[in-house]
Amino acid sequence: MTHPARHRHRPTALAASLALALALVGTLLLGLAACTTTTGARRPGVVVTTDILGDITREIVGDQAEVTVLMGPGADPHSFGVSAPQAAKIEQADLIVHNGLGLEENVLRHVEAAREAGVDALAVGEGVDPLTYASDDMAGRLDPHFWTDPLRVRTAVRLITDRLIEHVDGVDVAVVRANAARYDARLADLSAWMSRRFAAIPDDRRDLVTNHHVFGYLAQRFGFRVVGAVIPSGTTLASPSASDLKSLATAIEKAKVPAIFADSSRPDRLAQALKRESAVDVRVLPLFSESLTERGGGAATYLEMMRANTTAIADGLGAPTPTARPAAGTERKTP
Repeated sequence: MTHPARHRHRPTALAASLALALALVGTLLLGLAACTTTTGARRPGVVVTTDILGDITREIVGDQAEVTVLMGPGADPHSFGVSAPQAAKIEQADLIVHNGLGLEENVLRHVEAAREAGVDALAVGEGVDPLTYASDDMAGRLDPHFWTDPLRVRTAVRLITDRLIEHVDGVDVAVVRANAARYDARLADLSAWMSRRFAAIPDDRRDLVTNHHVFGYLAQRFGFRVVGAVIPSGTTLASPSASDLKSLATAIEKAKVPAIFADSSRPDRLAQALKRESAVDVRVLPLFSESLTERGGGAATYLEMMRANTTAIADGLGAPTPTARPAAGTERKTP
């Protein structure tokens, strides 16, 4: 005996199952498409050579792009070499931010090759009104160490911000400009605090001797005299002669310099040798000059580095200790 009613419902049930299966497949495909849109889209990439510029650039970029910094904490930009993966990053970047003015001696060819291939590159130092070295042995050459002047770093922030907005697709202009404004306010506070701290140093004690010629911008901005450098060059790759040490020792004795400032990331044996050559009692004190440190090392950010150096110079040259100074990270912050 047949059951017409049962046969009438069977095709309907089959159709319902098929419709459900198609709906599930459709949902899966939509999900895959959404994943491709969300995770498959390439984020803009910014490559920065030095970690000092890297810290500054990250403050401006925020979460708007992937920032790759080539040089790690403690790296010497004068001798740093690029690895194969880093070279590939440079070639694939949307923007390269580098110091310029001859600082990154072994990185420049990679930057130039990428530029010739169509990658946009910003040589920040060229746009901040660079100084020439004042010393006779370096006279006429441009000094790349502009970051020792926080006001020139404010100019650098504007240059990086404008280049990001003009040449890197996909960044939120409002977010980038807000980040830059917030960081600029902190730089302004830093500069004002440095001026107050250095103002306490008597005029007859405002002489600087460093490991190599690296603080010319700071000296010009805040009214110091650069007596000389242990290594009479703008690069750590040079070496002083015996006559260089003797001449500098004579200058130190004449100026009655109480301290020599050596790069904290470099051995200070040369500064110690100069100390032995001098008849006066000269302390050798560390400064952070060419690179940042690991977190907790005293100079993990540009702002922290400049606060540490300001304190070391002011204390080393005999400025009275202030009753209060801003603690790390307490500069005015714009919401």
